[in-house]
Amino acid sequence: MAATTSFTSSFTMEPPHVSSKTSPLSLRHLAFSAKAFSLPSPSFSLRSQPRFFSPLFASHIDTNPFFNDDFDKPREECGVFGVIGDPDAASLCYLGLQKLQHRGEEGAGIVAADPESNKLQAVTGLGLVTDVFASPEYLKSLLGTMAIGHVRYSTSGAIAALKNVQPFLASYRFGQLAVCHNGNLLNHDKLKMELESRGSIFNTSSDTEVILHLIAASTSRPLLSRIIEACESLEGAYSLLFLTSSKLYAVRDPFGFRPLVLGRRPNGALVFASETCALDLVDAKYLREINPGEVAVVDLKDMSISSACLMPPKPRKACIFEHIYFALPNSIVYGRAVHESRLAFGQALAEESPVQADVVIPVPDSGFFAALGYSQASGIPFGQGLLRSHYVGRTFIQPEQHIRDLSVRLKLSPVGGVLEGKSVVVVDDSIVRGTTSSKIVRLLRDAGAREVHMRIASPPVVGSCYYGVDTPSEGELISNRMDTAGVCRQIGSDTLAFLSLSKLHNLLGDEAPAFCDACFSKKYPVPPRKYEKVQEEE
Repeated sequence: MAATTSFTSSFTMEPPHVSSKTSPLSLRHLAFSAKAFSLPSPSFSLRSQPRFFSPLFASHIDTNPFFNDDFDKPREECGVFGVIGDPDAASLCYLGLQKLQHRGEEGAGIVAADPESNKLQAVTGLGLVTDVFASPEYLKSLLGTMAIGHVRYSTSGAIAALKNVQPFLASYRFGQLAVCHNGNLLNHDKLKMELESRGSIFNTSSDTEVILHLIAASTSRPLLSRIIEACESLEGAYSLLFLTSSKLYAVRDPFGFRPLVLGRRPNGALVFASETCALDLVDAKYLREINPGEVAVVDLKDMSISSACLMPPKPRKACIFEHIYFALPNSIVYGRAVHESRLAFGQALAEESPVQADVVIPVPDSGFFAALGYSQASGIPFGQGLLRSHYVGRTFIQPEQHIRDLSVRLKLSPVGGVLEGKSVVVVDDSIVRGTTSSKIVRLLRDAGAREVHMRIASPPVVGSCYYGVDTPSEGELISNRMDTAGVCRQIGSDTLAFLSLSKLHNLLGDEAPAFCDACFSKKYPVPPRKYEKVQEEE
C-alpha cells in the first residue's frame, strides 16, 4: 500500500492522495522571528509526497556497495525535465525522466500546474521512475499543460532521502512554487545558518531548500526578481527549474557547471532537460542551451520566452565528466556530441599508450565508444568480451565478503570465445576507487584471458567533485593515493595507462579552458575549502 508524507510539525503519514493542499506549518519563516529581524513574514510551507517504501530497503540502499550499481563510479546526482504548453505535460515529463534515469535512480517526482484550478500538484517517491509511478492513477492526477520533474541519487540515509525527493512544492504568501535542482551549493551550510538565525525552519537536508527560503524571504517583486536575488547568494553548481501556475523558469549558474537545454515540440510546447536525449524521446527539436548565468522565463499565456541575466558572466566551467561518463552517448552536451567525444578519447588513448594485443573490449556500457575508438586507431579488432545485465535487481541479504566479491558477475558476464587465450585490451571510462577494476581483471583472467591490459579513457581521478557529482573523499580515490604503477599492481592488470590531462586538453582545443577538470587537476573554479571552514569553526 502506498502512502504519502505531509511535512507538518508532527510528520504524520496520510493516505495516498495527490492534492495541492499544503501543510499549515513547515519550512516557515515564523512571524515572531521575522518581526524581530524586520523581515517579511511569509506563510511558507514545503510539501512533498513520497510513496511508501520498505524499511528493509531503506537500511541497505545507501550503505552497502554490493547493492549500488556502479559503486566504483562517480554518480551524477540529478536530472531535470520540464514541459510547458502541452496537454500531456505530466506524461511527457514521465517519459523524459525515464530517459534521464541514468542521472539518478534513488528517487523521482513530478509537479504539474493546472491553470484552471490555479493549483500545483505533486507526486514524489523513492525508487526508479517506473516504481514511483507504478499506478496509472498517479499520472492521471497530474493535470495541466505544465510540469517539471526530477530524478536523483541520494547522498545521505534513505529516511532523509524520503524527504529530499524533488521537485519541492512550497506555499508562501504569493502562492505556490515548485523547484527542482541539478547541482550542489557550496555555501549551503553558511546560508542555512544565516536563514535559521532569522527564523527559518528546515525540514530536509537538501541544499535546494535553501533556495526556496531565500525566495520567500526576499522583498523583491516580481518572482523573477526574487529568483535572481536568491541566486546572487548562491555559490556552486545549479541548473534549476521553477514552476508556478502560469510560468516556467529555467536557471543555470554563471559557470555553467551542469547542462540544461531547451527544445520545442511540433505543437509549439517548450521542453527543458538536462540532456538532449530526453528532448529526442518526446519529439522536441533542440533549440539551444540555457546559457550560463541565464534565467529563461516562459509564460503559458502566450508561450513567449524572455531572458534575464543573473549576474555578470564568469568564465564557463562545464563539467568534462559529462562527456567521459555521465551523459548518454546519443546526447549533445555543451554543443558537442557525446559519442564523438568518447571515440576521440579512445583514439587518443591508443596513440598515447599502444600495446600489442589480440582484441579490444569495452567495459559496458560507458566504455563502448572509447573502446571502439581505441580499436580504430590501433588496428586491433574490437570485440564484446563482457556482456552487461540491465535486469539485476537489489537483494536484501547480508553477503559475506567472498560472496560480495562475486557481485560484479551479477552485472558483467564474460564471453569465453572472445577472451580465451587472448591478450586483451579492456577500455573503461574511469577508475575511482579501483575496486570494480580489480574484479573485472580477475573475471577476465578466470575466463581464460592470457593478458589483461587496462586502458582508461580519462586522466587519473585525484580530486573530489563539489559541483553536483557524488564522488568519494580524496582518501578513497585510488589515484590520489598511488601512482599509475601502484594502481596497476592493486587492480592486478599486466599494464595500465590513463589518457593524459594534456592530451585531453588538446582534444578539447580552444574550448579546454571552458571545461572544469578539477577532479583531474584539483584546480577548483569555486574553492570549496572556504565553505568547509564554516562548519569547522561553528
